[in-house]
Amino acid sequence: MLRPGDKGEAVRLLQQKLHRGHYYFGKINGVYDEQTKMAVWALQKHRKMMPQGEVGSRVWSALERPARRRPLVPGGGANRVEISLRDQLLTVYRDRRPALITHISSGAEVRYCEGGRCGNAVTPVGDFRVARRAPGWTTGRLGSMFNSLYFVGGIAMHGSTKVPLRPASHGCVRVPLTTSKRLFEMVKIGEPVYVRGSIM
Repeated sequence: MLRPGDKGEAVRLLQQKLHRGHYYFGKINGVYDEQTKMAVWALQKHRKMMPQGEVGSRVWSALERPARRRPLVPGGGANRVEISLRDQLLTVYRDRRPALITHISSGAEVRYCEGGRCGNAVTPVGDFRVARRAPGWTTGRLGSMFNSLYFVGGIAMHGSTKVPLRPASHGCVRVPLTTSKRLFEMVKIGEPVYVRGSIM
């Protein structure tokens, strides 16, 4: 059994297996840190387990077998991004195969007022394309974003230091920081982005 904060060869092996499964894109350093925990959450959600930080026999056995999960948009392009609001998961497909699977935090679906600006914290559902890319950190009226990939108006997929297990954003799709670096490398202008489901 591994838990956040653990260190050693077993954690290094976990990170290697998570990386091979396309869940983890951080350093393979044998330290069970926050980014490793969020990769574990991604695996657990992808395999229909309750997301939690502990890694026991169910997680180890899931890492040994291929996932059998239907895509959200079976007829989508060979290269695309799929976002499941229900599962709070983002999957990047390359040549019709999952190449990146990550835990996300989408719009909280509440009314907000911050910095004199009010709105509804909703991640829109539909078929979109990446329209703009903003590398590195940018700060707007609603907070800081890292490696932003805008797909509808001011709504983006982006790295964040806060990616909780609940929908908590103003509408953007928050991604763990180390994963957002790989996401930004992979996804270019014009890439299809399919958002499906509901957080309820």
